[in-house]
Amino acid sequence: MTTGHLAPGAYLVAVALLLPAACTPAGEAELDEATVHAEFMANLAHHCGEAFPGHLALEPPGDPMLTGTEELIAHFRHCEPGEVRIPFHVEIEDEARWDRSRTWYIIRHEDRLELRHDHRRPDGTEDARTWYGGYSVGTGTATRQDFLSPERTEAAGVPVGWRIEIEPEVRYAYGTTYDGEFDWRVEFDLSQPLPTPPPLPWGHDRRPSRVPGLP
Repeated sequence: MTTGHLAPGAYLVAVALLLPAACTPAGEAELDEATVHAEFMANLAHHCGEAFPGHLALEPPGDPMLTGTEELIAHFRHCEPGEVRIPFHVEIEDEARWDRSRTWYIIRHEDRLELRHDHRRPDGTEDARTWYGGYSVGTGTATRQDFLSPERTEAAGVPVGWRIEIEPEVRYAYGTTYDGEFDWRVEFDLSQPLPTPPPLPWGHDRRPSRVPGLP
């Protein structure tokens, strides 16, 4: 089940209407960036309403977040011009339950993209660590965008953030980056959607405060 999403064709028309006009060479450069960002958002929206299985593809030694054998699901649940929401469902194998606390928000602004992480408790309230994220770095491409974390970058002394890669009907990848390279990554097979989408994520009926918590 989806909420408030547009069909891919309608979404492409909608995002095209948001593109600024190019009148000068500087305007043309702006149009190029706007076009790339619009195409990236349209690639995400291509699968809106569908959910896909995934797996852990890269993890630093000793990282406790995932075991590598649990089921993962990315649900392209909500799409509208300027915003795509993708709940990330993680199986908790030893407890025979699912963690439905995470939703990725990708938001398009006039001059850049924004990635935010909405974390919820089982009762739907916001976790203390929520709405962290950052803005896109440069133009990127229609299939790959990098997002910088100012806090993590300042602490590490090198660029640190996140990367999203999307090849419609082929692959979706999300992960953290350190000095320009993935250091943690999950991947999803977009060639065959799941026959039934997962249950709704925790807190789906409550709008996020959009106040950043811990990075």
